[in-house]
Amino acid sequence: MANFVEAKTRAEFEDFLAKGGSRLTVVHFQASWAPQCGQMNEVMAELAKEHAPATFVKLEAEAVPEVSEKYEIASVPTFVFFKGGVQVDRLDGAHAPELTKKVQSLVTSGGSEPERGPGDLNARLKKLINAAPCMLFMKGTAQEPRCGFSRQMVALLNERNIQFSTFDILSDEDVRQGLKTYSNWPTYPQLYANGELLGGLDIAKEMAESGELESACPKAVTLEHRLKEAINRSPVMLFMKGSKEAARCGFSRQILEILNGAGADYDTFDILQDEEVRQGLKTYSNWPTYPQLYVKGELVGGLDIVKELHESGELLTVLKGDS
Repeated sequence: MANFVEAKTRAEFEDFLAKGGSRLTVVHFQASWAPQCGQMNEVMAELAKEHAPATFVKLEAEAVPEVSEKYEIASVPTFVFFKGGVQVDRLDGAHAPELTKKVQSLVTSGGSEPERGPGDLNARLKKLINAAPCMLFMKGTAQEPRCGFSRQMVALLNERNIQFSTFDILSDEDVRQGLKTYSNWPTYPQLYANGELLGGLDIAKEMAESGELESACPKAVTLEHRLKEAINRSPVMLFMKGSKEAARCGFSRQILEILNGAGADYDTFDILQDEEVRQGLKTYSNWPTYPQLYVKGELVGGLDIVKELHESGELLTVLKGDS
């Protein structure tokens, strides 16, 4: 279903908001282990069929923590409603009738908009330009550019590991024509950083050669950086299948029992929610299985090692980082 999609990264989330424009976008902050989220996804699928102009996005709350923190997601399911890239409503909890009511109300309130004046369009363009720290207005998408200049621009940004979102000007003639006037730039693609026009392909090439492009645009977060950040999120970090409340494999369940029995203070990361971390951490730490326990950023080991430490009485000393 074209209007029921999944955002797996912050960039994809921002891209869906930008593409939604003034139309309703409903984002479901979910967890795949929670049955109520699966039930609400079935409701979302039905709503997507009924309201084709709207976009319905599901997003794993724990897999994209920077987005979840921004919108203060404390539990799942939570639904956040957007128009023009701006939050307009919110619903916490698995309340299908209330979700349906809010969608119907918000679609109707924006379903037959009056003709936009220049001020309305300029306000919308400003929101789109600021939808992400680095915004590229192009023909097509980053995955499927639809002109040679757009293709070159995407390649240029990817080669320099720059994180960016895109807006397909072919999908909205108002934006396509209006942005030329708004920014006094007659051609596409157009690249913006922090709400300011950098220029087109030629300028971007010049900035890349001088090193200015990397300074102006945010770098994409590398996998190594993500892994280091996750490992150091807490003094004691357990990478496991499931969560403290609901382990999803026997080995993870056993290590939880040992840590809880020892009165350990620790945080967990569910590797089932992030395939990139799940595979990358095996290579990063040269440890092929899960669970994996880290103390102060250093790998302690898996279940067998934790068992040995527990049986020898050394576990609490190791968890304190004293050895």
